[in-house]
Parts: sequence; structure tokens; C-alpha cells
Amino acid sequence: MRLDKVIEQQLNTSRKEMKRLFQQGKVLVDQRIERRPERNVDSALHQIMVAGRQLETQERYYIVNKPNGVVTANLDQQHQTVIDLIAPRDQHPDLYAVGRLDRDTEGLVLVTTNGQLGYDLLHPSKKVTKRYEVVVNDLVTPEDVVAFATGITFHGGVTCKPADLTIIDARVDRSFASLEIAEGKFHQVKKMFLARGKKVIQLKRTAMGSLVLPDDLAVGSYRSLTQEELKGLAAHFR
Repeated sequence: MRLDKVIEQQLNTSRKEMKRLFQQGKVLVDQRIERRPERNVDSALHQIMVAGRQLETQERYYIVNKPNGVVTANLDQQHQTVIDLIAPRDQHPDLYAVGRLDRDTEGLVLVTTNGQLGYDLLHPSKKVTKRYEVVVNDLVTPEDVVAFATGITFHGGVTCKPADLTIIDARVDRSFASLEIAEGKFHQVKKMFLARGKKVIQLKRTAMGSLVLPDDLAVGSYRSLTQEELKGLAAHFR
């Protein structure tokens, strides 16, 4: 959560009062004076002291294994959403899914109340990587690997950043591969393979930055991030 929002919520300060707190050096994060109101903080990672008072945050972070058919939206009149997968006891009005997966794509989705974290993870300048398991209806070749590493150009002329394609099992009528990309264009993975004359028939996201989909997390299930997983996101709390 933004530091100024934490202070506003817990100390009920006016904008003028908050500005004075920062100017007077009375806002400390991990015992260091912090002058950036936009700083993203979480008391699970930081000690937040304002005018001698320690503040606590109550952010929620869930890693979800999204099933095929579920949409990554807060509300949808026709389809179940990833927010619907969260049990009533864990719901919160500020929960939202970070980024999007197509309705027919499975795998890792981060659901959180920390809007600032989501913004940082998705910002192009951060170059947060996403890893996918991909099944296509054709033979994936070493030439495809080179093309992905060079930068695939869509039929419309848009060129993607270089991507890391790894062949796991290649057959004439079906191939299994792993793909890592550092951007998030609309339907990007499907369009990349389509540009090589291949159709994606199954897609699953297995990692986003430091977050990795746990092997024991069943499809349609979720759990809170562990402290270690949260620490892995610490670079986005600056």
C-alpha cells in the first residue's frame, strides 16, 4: 500500500498535516527517514514509524491456480471470475487480479489488495518475466527457438521483445514447450506461435517474476503467499 494512504487511513491526517510529517522527517521506514509518499510498504516486510507511532498494514496476497473457463476480472455477468474462487472469509472489497490471463488459459494469477504492487509488477520498465507451459498442434523446431530469441513479428507488423523458448517434447502433430517472456501484449503467446504457423491448444502460466505456481496447488485453488514468497517481491516495495 502507498505510504501516504497508510498514514491517512490510520492517523486520519489532512494533506497539510501529512506533508508536514514528511518534511519534518517524522516518517521512517526500517529506521530510515522516508520522504516519498508514493513508497509501497507492508508491515509484513517493513517497520513503519510515523511521529513515534508504529503503523500496521493488513494487505492480502493470494496465489491462485486459475482453471480454464474462469476470467481474470473482478466481476463478470456470464463467467466465474478469479475473485469468485476466493472463499467468503478471505474476500475484501479491494481484491483484484494482477494482470490478465485469457479465459482458456490456466495457471498462476496473483490476487491482492495491494494496488501499488500490481502496478509495479505490470509496468513495462520493470521487465517482470512470465513463464508458460505451451502445447501446440505442430512440430516446434530449433528454427522456432531462434525466431523467438530474435523477436517474433506478428502478422500486423508488431515485433515482440526476444523470448526464451525451450523445446520439451517435439512431435509432428503436437509439441510441448516452455516459454518465458518479459512483456504482456494482448494474446501474445498465441499470436507468437501463430506467426510461426502453429496453433496453441493448451496454455498454462507457471511463473510471474519470483512467484512460481506450487506443484501442490490444485486447479481452482488458492492460498496466501508465504513470507518467503512475499520477500521475493521486496524489489517492488521501493
